[in-house]
Amino acid sequence: MQKRTLLNTRAFELTVNRLCYQLIENYQDFQDAIIVGIQPRGIYLSKRIIERLKEINPSTHVIDGSLDITFYRDDFRRGNEPLTANKTEMNHLVENKKVILVDDVLFTGRSVRSAMDALLDFGRPKQVELLVLIDRRFSRHLPIQPNYVGSKIDSISSERVEVKWKETGGKDSVVLLMKKDQNE
Repeated sequence: MQKRTLLNTRAFELTVNRLCYQLIENYQDFQDAIIVGIQPRGIYLSKRIIERLKEINPSTHVIDGSLDITFYRDDFRRGNEPLTANKTEMNHLVENKKVILVDDVLFTGRSVRSAMDALLDFGRPKQVELLVLIDRRFSRHLPIQPNYVGSKIDSISSERVEVKWKETGGKDSVVLLMKKDQNE
């Protein structure tokens, strides 16, 4: 496999910072907003964003949550192995709130569709927006587009985007994994 770095640690930090300022521009005090990370990897980005928002403005109070989509997926019963669910932590209803769904990589759109289904168990939001670190354009199976994008890439389906987080023992980075040839 060949690796191409899409975001190094510094670019990763700048990207998260830019996303935070875009949110501040649109939500100011986050009074009627909830930031919800999609399990398993969207929670790292949502926590990072909330942490940075509080650094930028210490008086900011952001309501947050995390959403497990395991049993909402359209491929739920297609695997040979039993699925292991993650933890949903939604301590607030989303009724009439502006929800910002957060995920690391947007690929086919199926995870986001599942997250929207799961979200409705907690009420009917006034608005739902999508924030992603990486948007893999040209690969959608569903008509889902992000409102906030860290970086857009054009890739083919055989390539993989790998987001590494310092919280999981690595350093912040995003790499594109590509096969060298068809025999690999």
